[in-house]
Amino acid sequence: MEWLTNPEIWVALFTLTALEIVLGIDNIIMISILVSRMPKHMQQRTRIFGLALAMVTRILLLLSITWVMRLTDDLFVVFDQGISGRDLILFCGGLFLLWKSSQEIFHGLEGEEESNEEPAGGAGGKFLFTIVQIAIIDIVFSLDSVITAVGMVSHVPVMIAAIVIAVLVMMLCAKAISEFIDKHPSLKMLALSFLMVVGTVLIAEAFDVHVPKGYVYFAMAFSLAVETINIRMRTAIAKKRGEQ
Repeated sequence: MEWLTNPEIWVALFTLTALEIVLGIDNIIMISILVSRMPKHMQQRTRIFGLALAMVTRILLLLSITWVMRLTDDLFVVFDQGISGRDLILFCGGLFLLWKSSQEIFHGLEGEEESNEEPAGGAGGKFLFTIVQIAIIDIVFSLDSVITAVGMVSHVPVMIAAIVIAVLVMMLCAKAISEFIDKHPSLKMLALSFLMVVGTVLIAEAFDVHVPKGYVYFAMAFSLAVETINIRMRTAIAKKRGEQ
C-alpha cells in the first residue's frame, strides 16, 4: 500500500487520466454520431456498451504491452519508408474515419433524416454493426494513448486506474454531449469535419509525418467557441423575433 503515500504515483494518475479524457474526445464524438442512427430506446445502452468496450480494449492493450510495443518495429519497406504494424493500423483507421465522416456529411447535405425507427433487419443487427464500428475506432484511438502512457508511467495498475476513471467520466458526459450535438446540426457538421482532419492526421502519422496534436485540438476548441457564440446569437435573434 506504499503507493497511496507516493506523490509521484498520484501525479502520474492525474496526468494519465487527463490525457485519456482529452484523447477520448474524438472517440466520444464519433460514438455519439454513430449512436444517433440507432433507435431512440437503444441509444443509451449502445453508448454505454461502446464506452465499456473502449475501456476493455485499452486495458487489454496494456496487458499485452510487449506485443503493442513490437508494433512500432518495421514489418516491410515501401519506397525507403519503413511500415510497422502501428502504421498499418493508423492508416486503415484514418481511412475509416475519412470514409465514415464523409458519408455522414453527405447524408446531412442531402437532408437524409436519421432513422430512429426499428430497422427492417432487426435492432440486434444494427446494434452489432454499430458496436463493430465502435470497436474499430476504439482500437485506432487507443493505440497511441496506450503507447504514450507506457512511455510516461511504468506502473500498469496506475495506467489501468487512469483508463477506468477516464471512461467513467466519459460515460457520465456522453449522453449530454450526444444530445447537444443532435440539438445543433451545425455542431455535428463541425465535429464531422474535425474527425476528417483527425483521419488525415492519422494517415500522415502512418507515414511518419508528425502533426502536433495540440494544433488540432486548439483549432477544434477555437472553432467550437466561435460556433457556440453563433448558436447563442441565433437563439437571441429568434427570441427577439418571437417577442415582436
